[in-house]
Amino acid sequence: MTYRVIPLMQTGGKDAEALAAASVVARSVPDLPPGAVLAAADVRGRMMRDLRISVTDRCNFRCTYCMPKTVFGRDYPFLPRSEILSFDEIVRVARIFSSMGVRKVRLTGGEPLLRRNIEYLIEMLAAIPDLELTLTTNGSLLTRKAQGLRAAGLQRVTVSLDALDDATFRRMNDVDFPVAEVLRGIEAAAAAGLPVKVNMVVRGGANDHAILPMARYFHGSGHILRFIEYMDVGSSNGWKLDEVVPSAEVVRRIDAELPLECAESNYLGEVAERWRYRDGGGEIGVISSVTQAFCATCTRVRLSTDGSLYTCLFAQQGHDLRAMLRNGSSDEEIIASLAAMWRVRNDNYSERRNANTPGLQKIEMSYIGG
Repeated sequence: MTYRVIPLMQTGGKDAEALAAASVVARSVPDLPPGAVLAAADVRGRMMRDLRISVTDRCNFRCTYCMPKTVFGRDYPFLPRSEILSFDEIVRVARIFSSMGVRKVRLTGGEPLLRRNIEYLIEMLAAIPDLELTLTTNGSLLTRKAQGLRAAGLQRVTVSLDALDDATFRRMNDVDFPVAEVLRGIEAAAAAGLPVKVNMVVRGGANDHAILPMARYFHGSGHILRFIEYMDVGSSNGWKLDEVVPSAEVVRRIDAELPLECAESNYLGEVAERWRYRDGGGEIGVISSVTQAFCATCTRVRLSTDGSLYTCLFAQQGHDLRAMLRNGSSDEEIIASLAAMWRVRNDNYSERRNANTPGLQKIEMSYIGG
């Protein structure tokens, strides 16, 4: 079976700037290994570049913006083992997506380090050529796992950390976990040779007072700190627009004390806007899904713990890939199905966000990661 790039774009009624950005992404797919099959562009000209794989729906934190206790309580029915993709199934999916042009895989959760023997999965994925392999974690288990993760082939780690003062951090993770242990995990990851990025979700009235302390702490550390606007992901976090602290305000506060200058993106489709410290103390990033939607250049696809594919972080429904993995479908049949799915993709939730969209029944972030 032969596949070729078919960039399908609707031109009527589209924003010109968004179309221009999308067309640039479509022309900027990196070189592929011999024999690779490239999926068609989606309706807006966006290619598949990044695959996020949720390896567990469980987490040992109950962050109020992701898995609030009021919903994910002691009796919450998490997925049984039989419904979760096996390591072999995950690796098969990753190989298929790699053959279609995906160049980066990020392991997420829930908390991915809760998945038993996660190091074995990383070792299996690391054997796939030309694939960047990263992982996002809350850092609670990094101190004892960092060395093994690096040895298995993990290339980078991103740690979620929403405050430095213990009272705020414990309140936000809602399981009374100390911030000092996460900081030790970051140090352990760096000592193991893993580059570290740190993500802070900024929620007005909850932790926006921690913006400057976080910037001061990581300034000059070699770790990139990224500030994420509080988003209406899923249907459980009680999102309110007036709790969003715009990225422009984050940059303004930091720049007033630690002067910043804008830096160019590392690659087309990068979601974080980069800002460099003028004194050479490194950089920060801001992710502005609410105030500066980047749908036009989104190249991500997400695989849930139970094998459903989602083409948007704010999706209401997914595509059942697990059924094809378990019913004897060949790789070629799966590739054809994935290509057909991607060709009709037209997601642009953040461009359409309004007073009513937060009430939609969207997939929870704990099922598909961030």
